Amino acid sequence: MKDNRRSCFKTARRIVVKVGSNLLTKDNGLNVDFVHAISRQICIMIDRGLQVVLVSSGSMAAGLRKLGLAKRPEEIPKRQAVSAVGQASLIMEYEKAFEACGKKVAQVLLTSDGLYQRKRYLNARNTVHTLLSWHIVPIINENDTVSIEEIKFGDNDTLSAMIALLVNADILINLTDIDGLYNKDPRTNIDAELIPVVSTIKKDIERYASDIPGALGTGGMMTKIRAARKVNTAGIPMIIAQGTKPDILIRLLEGEPHGTYFAPKSHKMTNRKCWIGFTTKPRGVIRIDDGAAKAITQNGKSLLPAGIVDVIGEFGAGSPVEFTNGGGEVLGTGLVNYSAEDIRKIMGLKTSEIKRKLGEKPYDEIIHRDNLTVVWECD
Repeated sequence: MKDNRRSCFKTARRIVVKVGSNLLTKDNGLNVDFVHAISRQICIMIDRGLQVVLVSSGSMAAGLRKLGLAKRPEEIPKRQAVSAVGQASLIMEYEKAFEACGKKVAQVLLTSDGLYQRKRYLNARNTVHTLLSWHIVPIINENDTVSIEEIKFGDNDTLSAMIALLVNADILINLTDIDGLYNKDPRTNIDAELIPVVSTIKKDIERYASDIPGALGTGGMMTKIRAARKVNTAGIPMIIAQGTKPDILIRLLEGEPHGTYFAPKSHKMTNRKCWIGFTTKPRGVIRIDDGAAKAITQNGKSLLPAGIVDVIGEFGAGSPVEFTNGGGEVLGTGLVNYSAEDIRKIMGLKTSEIKRKLGEKPYDEIIHRDNLTVVWECD
């Protein structure tokens, strides 16, 4: 696979940069020198005409430093309290760093449920776009203070991919503490080899990634690979590179072949389909027969009530729902036009029978083709 990152950077207008916990942590506290170094590089990128969104970890490290704690607390409320203290210090440090080169920053704290709902997703996108139009650097992190398991992104690799999709970025740069993806853990294997280009994320790539865990953050190499899969599907390239290399962002911008380059798919999904396929959280399952499965996955059709054989879970109209074949294999995700209760009443029926059964027929389709994403589009 040809490494065309140089041409990608030449045409790029908007870049998402993610920096991980390992880079932002020093002696169990915030690495202030790194904060200022990365901020200076982003300022240079902006001065060259780019829009940059920064996804930053580090609130826990900053909180530990400010509170004088030797290690992260075990209890979740205490961790969230430390993050709350640290988030203020983290953004203040970024503010000082960017102010030194004449730039303003804005703090954006998100939870995943803020992106699951389409209206809130669009509101978040509009806010970030407005900040960029005002030449303000959005600094995005998960809102650890209020996040619980049900609304957590889980790691900032996942968050950075969602943000890249949200703002329709041209490139996602994921900075970490190793040079990129290796065929084995380079920290324990001297014969480990860097993989410079990944054209398709196959099982061997996932196997390499699973052997390289993270040290301090919640995500290891595997979460970065999953992030790459998401953005590549949307037509966005991603680079994993070592953030401690001097001026790494500028060197990448100038086309130097550092790290691992994940090439995007040739076809590009629409923003709406990316949101449905990668951001929504399914509220239930619809099982369909073989005829409906073929119509949807091979012929690009909508899901009609005649092809439905079972409905699992309770959900309202407009909810994201997975649809599966008879064997339980997930075929995709879509937004339903009817509630679970109503779908159970009309499943197996022809569209002409919907009004007789429900008293009204606002839609022929259970899921319209424009409101579903099938698995093959994500592969």
